[in-house]
Amino acid sequence: MKILVLNSGSSSLKYQLIDADTEDVLARGIAERIAVKGGGGKVTHEASPVGRFEVTGDMADHDEAIRRVFDLLTDPEKGAVSSVREISAVGHRVVHGGEKFVESTIVNEEILSEIEKMSTLAPLHNPPNLEGIRACIRLMPGVPQVAVFDTAFHATMPDYAYTYALPYNYYSDYRVRRYGFHGTSHRYVAGEAQQLLKERGLDLASTKIITCHLGNGCSITAIVGGKVVDTSMGMTPAEGLMMGTRGGDIDPGILVYLAREHNATPDEIDELINKRSGLLGVSGVSSDMRDVQKAAAEGSSRAQLALAMFCYRIKKYIGAYAAAMGGLDAIVFTGGIGENSSEIRASVCDGLEFLGVKLDPDKNNYPFEGDASSAVTADITTDASLVKVFVIRTNEERMIARETAEVVRKSGVEARR
Repeated sequence: MKILVLNSGSSSLKYQLIDADTEDVLARGIAERIAVKGGGGKVTHEASPVGRFEVTGDMADHDEAIRRVFDLLTDPEKGAVSSVREISAVGHRVVHGGEKFVESTIVNEEILSEIEKMSTLAPLHNPPNLEGIRACIRLMPGVPQVAVFDTAFHATMPDYAYTYALPYNYYSDYRVRRYGFHGTSHRYVAGEAQQLLKERGLDLASTKIITCHLGNGCSITAIVGGKVVDTSMGMTPAEGLMMGTRGGDIDPGILVYLAREHNATPDEIDELINKRSGLLGVSGVSSDMRDVQKAAAEGSSRAQLALAMFCYRIKKYIGAYAAAMGGLDAIVFTGGIGENSSEIRASVCDGLEFLGVKLDPDKNNYPFEGDASSAVTADITTDASLVKVFVIRTNEERMIARETAEVVRKSGVEARR
């Protein structure tokens, strides 16, 4: 079964064609500057054995972008299939499923309407996600389209973890609650970690794992027996850890103060907490961890402060989640920072010896080579470590392909081959 995985943004479209039986990636790429004034559109496509190449040309909308992708996928010399009819189903990343969608589902008009209602909770993400789905429905009639929700993995959180201490009607009437994000990534690396722990004789039903997704966006999740019991991001991705441009946890009274005393508007506050804070806001250098680390090494006190804050907050969450779970078997680092920065991993783990963490410096500093698509799974602890620390390269596309194939098989809907 060949699954096309799509991640539709407002002006971009990431894609992978995956053989669901072998999990081999047959082709991948990204279409950029869709519907952008001034043009400059291009598709970067990669397929074996031709390698990577670019095709330029304006794309007026997602329909045109997907047509361009189909042309590349079926190109006699550069493609991966002879016809689009070989694609059995399409798996779409959808950021927000609210409380209604707690598992992946085949979409129809009713489902699309419900997803559209969730756009108030994710106004920057759900609308372009929907554009990608609707474009595929138009261009691939009869092919199952499956929505895979970022929030779904976190649906197992107990009410005392997802409810905010506000008047209860804010939850019952307006659905103000913790939802969590990065769910597809957390699910994938947690599953990989469970298998590693199983090999060490642990019972999968009771494994206690903390997954740290650290990239431009950062979140941390507590998982018992494969079920989420808590996660750091909240109703929106602005809560929780310090991130590239997001401030994470702050006193909400600060926002009231800024509105009252400095006439900050809702739009200005939104920009402050989502685009001007985090590593960028504190360091004054960049939202990119590599730039901040370079500035810190060169003596920038603000960059050094940003790094200390970043690692401290992760460590604090790890301690809290270990307490919430009543123990800890493994910590997982993933995402661009988690997978690539030995310095951050070492700093976070420094001081966690009381939990039983014993990092092996040589294993931690070993370069995990290969491109972003190659598998990386490493245990960076000593043999004496009671808590294992894994570096696991996330693979959200593979997880979406798995979910899509499972939903199609369970539904009994005949996938076109």
